[in-house]
Amino acid sequence: MVFFRSVPLLSRLRSHAIGLIQQHQVQKQSNLSNSFRWIQTQTVSSDLDLHSQLKELIPEQQERLKKLKSEYGKVQLGNITVDMVLGGMRGMTGLLWETSLLDPDEGIRFRGMSIPECQKVLPAAKPGGEPLPEGLLWLLLTGKVPTKEQVGALSKELRDRASVPDYVFKAIDALPVTAHPMTQFATGVMALQVQSEFQKAYEKGIHKSKYWEPTYEDSLSLIARVPIVASYIYRRIYKDGKVIPMNDSLDYGGNFSHMLGFDSPEMQELMRLYVTIHSDHEGGNVSAHAGHLVASALSDPYLSFAAALNGLAGPLHGLANQEVLLWIKSVVEECGENITTEQLKDYVWKTLNSGKVVPGFGHGVLRKTDPRYTCQREFALKHLPDDPLFQLVSKLYEVVPPVLTQLGKVKNPWPNVDAHSGVLLNYYGLTEARYYTVLFGVSRSIGICSQLIWDRALGLPLERPKSVTMELLENHCKKVPLN
Repeated sequence: MVFFRSVPLLSRLRSHAIGLIQQHQVQKQSNLSNSFRWIQTQTVSSDLDLHSQLKELIPEQQERLKKLKSEYGKVQLGNITVDMVLGGMRGMTGLLWETSLLDPDEGIRFRGMSIPECQKVLPAAKPGGEPLPEGLLWLLLTGKVPTKEQVGALSKELRDRASVPDYVFKAIDALPVTAHPMTQFATGVMALQVQSEFQKAYEKGIHKSKYWEPTYEDSLSLIARVPIVASYIYRRIYKDGKVIPMNDSLDYGGNFSHMLGFDSPEMQELMRLYVTIHSDHEGGNVSAHAGHLVASALSDPYLSFAAALNGLAGPLHGLANQEVLLWIKSVVEECGENITTEQLKDYVWKTLNSGKVVPGFGHGVLRKTDPRYTCQREFALKHLPDDPLFQLVSKLYEVVPPVLTQLGKVKNPWPNVDAHSGVLLNYYGLTEARYYTVLFGVSRSIGICSQLIWDRALGLPLERPKSVTMELLENHCKKVPLN
């Protein structure tokens, strides 16, 4: 329950009524039972300070975790098979991740809310526009949909925190300009670590119940600063080092687009959507898991997020969005823009028969079309329906799933988020595919840091799973009768 302070009674009643109506609408749209939501998803609180909201919420959730562990700690969640052990722990339930949950059929839900729901209820920069990433940050941290005023206050706080020391840029400049953008980005984040408030507090001696507070300070500062670091790298590599300063009148996504050099209102809207939908994807993916794992050793948010970025840089994870656009452009180079469905099918088979994958299709968890793909497709249908590359992506949507199904080895033949994002960015002039994973990294800071704050608030332990040898597995399996 959120208490209102210094608000007239009439205003309080009106606000409460609006909140109940909005909450009912969201719950009506949701397919999940309310019992799965750990806290109300709506608030019309006049309190604009995110830190004070967390201070109220954390004790309640600490008690919830304590009760869960004491009453249900011995309840089994499933059986571990040899396939899971040999298959990269695929399908094992082994992490607590509060900020989002990935359903194989419905896709990602942020604090129980689907992407379409978030698009409807999160504050936007303009009526009917895409949600502001700051609003999603508030939702991930509190479980509540913020008011426009709360998002405005958070936007200002992030701008106030967005100060990057010169030595960070010097660390980046020490690398060759030809270094991969993700290498430069991870280097910049590591240089930011010098200012870690958590490290300072830990060295001075801080009670573990307070770990979340300097973690909060680091996390919000990191989220605020990474667009500046990322845009500096883009301008350094591709625009002769001509840096564009922050605009104090713009929001998080709009400012990121501006600092990159793209001031089109549509591109700013795309960046708001991009950052929001790429922010979090539960805890099992490589970048989220890497950040969580490193943070479990009480490494500060900068060190933890740098580890996450190094995981994101892999071609089987975040680098895939780079690979998709390069592959699509290879299709155009060989077959032309007016490629027929049959030609495209032949090219897909050519890619598969050469031992490669079709980038942008399939997912480790999802078994249907990624809703992040769908919302980007809707954006394209609204803003760039006649773009040749978008039309090619639409044809791929028709051609690739049946081919992968015919192949018989793919559990999910449907497109994922990476299948679409590069084409949208390319349309608005951000054509440098090699840089795309950095955009993903900026987005992912919101989800990883939100969960990290809760990791510290809930006192989650050092992560230490048990590993085994093939010999142990062989000996164990010989003793177990096969069905």
